Amino acid sequence: MERDTQLQLYGFVADQLKEAHARVRSLQVPEGVRMALSRKLLVITAAAKHDLAGAARRLDRLMNDLDEGRFPEDRDSDGTP
Repeated sequence: MERDTQLQLYGFVADQLKEAHARVRSLQVPEGVRMALSRKLLVITAAAKHDLAGAARRLDRLMNDLDEGRFPEDRDSDGTP
């Protein structure tokens, strides 16, 4: 029974990651913002290998941020906002 729940969570996280990547690609934001969001998605993907439930929570927070238009700051090459 627990294995079925774990498999369902894997499926859910995989589907959400796919949706999040598509949303990030389609955003009309500066390239620096897109890169920061992509890095966040890569970190969440890596975390899912070790802490699936934690990765699901982080992904949920990221999706909420996207829904509400909260994005990381864009920084130019010298590190200023």
